[in-house]
Order: sequence, then C-alpha cells, then structure tokens
Amino acid sequence: MAGDEHGHSVGKITRGSCHCGEVRWTFRGAIPDATICNCTVCRRYGVLWAYDYDGEGIHVEDPNASLTSYIRGSRQISFNFCRRCGNLVSWRSLTSGEDGRTRIAVNLRLAEPADVADIPLQRFDGLHSFDDLPLDGRTVGDVWF
Repeated sequence: MAGDEHGHSVGKITRGSCHCGEVRWTFRGAIPDATICNCTVCRRYGVLWAYDYDGEGIHVEDPNASLTSYIRGSRQISFNFCRRCGNLVSWRSLTSGEDGRTRIAVNLRLAEPADVADIPLQRFDGLHSFDDLPLDGRTVGDVWF
C-alpha cells in the first residue's frame, strides 16, 4: 500500500463523529495503538486516544464551528468538545513542535466499534509516572464497555 510523505498508508482510513454529527474526524493510515490513560482528566472522560499530527494523519472537520475547548493548565493542551452534544472529540497541543507540526489525538470511542476493536491498547500512567506501561495483549475491543 502506498504511503504519503509522512508515512501514512493512503488506503486505510478510520472515521469518527460526535453523537449529533456536527464534528467529524478522519485518521489516515493504520492506527498503531490506542492510548488508555489514568490521568485526572482522561479517566473522567473515559477516552481512548489515537495520536498523530493535525492536518497530516488526523483531520478534524468542524464546518459549523461547533467545537469548544477546555484548556488543561501547564501542559498547554486543549480538550475539544462538541458544544451541541457534549462529546469529547479530540486532544490538541497548543504549541507546535520544533518541526512546526502540532500533535493531536482523536477519541476512538467516536468510531464504529468494529473499525477499532483490534487496535492494541497502550496503557499510559498519566497520574503517577508519566510513562507507558508494559503491553498486556488487550485491544480496544477488550475495554469497549
């Protein structure tokens, strides 16, 4: 399968949308893992994140300007919600990296379950150590509900 200049396979696309459909996202390329985090924010939201860069692997469509955000303190990130239905759509860095790219993640719980069920889970200890924890063989389908 051919790839683009950032290494994303052109053929694989995963899609998600908020409950009311005002905001949609696409993830171009294979999703290597889904991050499940225990930090004070992520555990309350119950999200599963897929990371890439804004406008590269991930595209968020918000044609009616329905997104609103909660800015998370010193981490300089925003959690972006649909103001109509309240779904958490994405996480986005408020600063660009040295390469000019902006890190973003989309909430895989907004995708169709069958489309993301086999993605491996990466556990991240955002509460204590700020480290990835060892893989334990679980996938998104194992924690879907």
